[in-house]
Amino acid sequence: MMLLIVGLALFLGVHLLPTIPEVRDGLRNRVGAGAYKAIFSILSLIGFAVIVFGYHKMQLHPGKNPVLWDPPVWTRHIALLLMLPAMIFLVASQVPSRIRSAVKHPTLLAIKLWALAHLLSNGDLASLLLFGSFLAYAIYDRISVKQRGALGPLGDKQPSSILNDVIVVGAGLALYAALLLGGHAWLIGVAPLPSVSM
Repeated sequence: MMLLIVGLALFLGVHLLPTIPEVRDGLRNRVGAGAYKAIFSILSLIGFAVIVFGYHKMQLHPGKNPVLWDPPVWTRHIALLLMLPAMIFLVASQVPSRIRSAVKHPTLLAIKLWALAHLLSNGDLASLLLFGSFLAYAIYDRISVKQRGALGPLGDKQPSSILNDVIVVGAGLALYAALLLGGHAWLIGVAPLPSVSM
């Protein structure tokens, strides 16, 4: 459990830096913009790797990962539904579109939907720590970006045509289908549909 907590603290801690502009700017001025980005990326990757390893380790040892509640089957159906818009919003974060303009911060909305979906369908301690932490982070960061007036990774770039919306929805649906039909089982080791196995 400690590994997972350390990984979450490192990964989310690094990602909370932009929410405190004074600290972020002070670090950037001290080490330089390029070094700041490099350190940010390296610490993020290390944190992510520790999260994956810590979560996997807890899943392998049920004694260290108690089941806090047993989710009913219907929660898995809701999780499947929530993951569809989550994938579309994830793609929207990288493509200028009317969807992105309407949502404003699609990455954070995608994280919230992803985390909520997995909290609903998993009742073990490791899942509560992992998905609960990301949900809390996304909620906090959404409030923060609104207060700071942050524009997100694409800045104020506007969509060029309705084709961008079609691309976002199409790519989101393709990503969702890929995860549903084997990608999730291959990456995570758990098939979201009973008929899909590794």
